[in-house]
Amino acid sequence: MRLVLLRHGQSLWNAKNLFTGWIDVDLSEKGEIEAKIAGKILKQNGIYPQICFTSYLKRAIHTAQLALREMEWEHIDVLRSWRLNERHYGKWQGKNKLEVEKEYGKELFFAVRRGYEVPPPPLEPEDPDFDRLYPLEKKYEKIGYMPKSESLKETKERVLYYFYEKIVPAMFSLNTVLVAAHGNSLRALIMHIENIDPTEISKIEIPTGTPILYRFDRNMKAIHKTILQKD
Repeated sequence: MRLVLLRHGQSLWNAKNLFTGWIDVDLSEKGEIEAKIAGKILKQNGIYPQICFTSYLKRAIHTAQLALREMEWEHIDVLRSWRLNERHYGKWQGKNKLEVEKEYGKELFFAVRRGYEVPPPPLEPEDPDFDRLYPLEKKYEKIGYMPKSESLKETKERVLYYFYEKIVPAMFSLNTVLVAAHGNSLRALIMHIENIDPTEISKIEIPTGTPILYRFDRNMKAIHKTILQKD
């Protein structure tokens, strides 16, 4: 069984060094190119997924679409879930990372951004940026709640719920699965797949637009990992 993880290409806010979280920002021109290159890489390696999963956020959705179009492989089902969304960065969403570090201090900044259990400051209704930054689109109505911020631990809980509910069954029935998602939702999943201790998760970096291929045995143990690169 094969699982391909693909972090979305560079977004418009990645290019500006802003915390994005659940804000629905699209790909930059560079990000679109990265998504197409990812499709070329998968095609060159003969890796054709039988189903694709993405988040509710268009930077991940469009990455999957561009990659599959590049492969001429657009006929497969694509399922979307908020559980694959990027981590919710609360009050930090929309703010420059360097300015946040200066305002809150290096210790808290690192504990939130690269740590496991510490969430960012929550985005409250009385916050002046609440209406601008809080995603209240109809697509979230069925969730029944909206996080005010999330730690990586909380992100991992929702990602793993969906992983075992939908993605693992698809791996058993269809063999090759593509997940196009985000830096932190994929960090959480990789943490689980590779059994990485929370104290080590800060070392995990996931480049944009670069497919990561895992092979699993029938016991869902990862037996091989390859970071796929362009020839």
